[in-house]
Amino acid sequence: MLEFREVTDKDYERICKLIKSEEEMFLVYPSGRFPFTVDQVKELSQMRKELTVAVEENSIIGFANLYDYERNKSAFIGNVVIDKNHRGKGLGKKIVSHMLKVAFEKHNLPEVRISVFSENTRALLLYVDFGFSPYKIEQRIDPQGNRVALVHMKMASQ
Repeated sequence: MLEFREVTDKDYERICKLIKSEEEMFLVYPSGRFPFTVDQVKELSQMRKELTVAVEENSIIGFANLYDYERNKSAFIGNVVIDKNHRGKGLGKKIVSHMLKVAFEKHNLPEVRISVFSENTRALLLYVDFGFSPYKIEQRIDPQGNRVALVHMKMASQ
């Protein structure tokens, strides 16, 4: 059975194993360095809110959190990653839905934002299905030195 819960220190190492390549690291955490390390997760835990894991049969199969939290205004959903063996099964939709509930209901935010690289088509379309709309495109440089587009999206509370 799938459950979502707050991250504990004991989860850090298992969270690191969700990201298996430099390219994936860039998509999930562009300012991080591959390989994802326990120290980087600790750093995230100091800067971000609502660090959340998706757990199924005692295995961590997903991770997400909130960042750039502005009380009574907005927050971004970030570091959304699903274990490679569990992709394509609707888990991304479930974890984003959970994070939206946390942001809108627990924190009573009027707006939630999310950012996604334009090459991550599955995630981009998922966010549009939720009702996110693009409001800004930012140029970034990927690990291979290529120019890429980071699409910033937002959604108002219903």
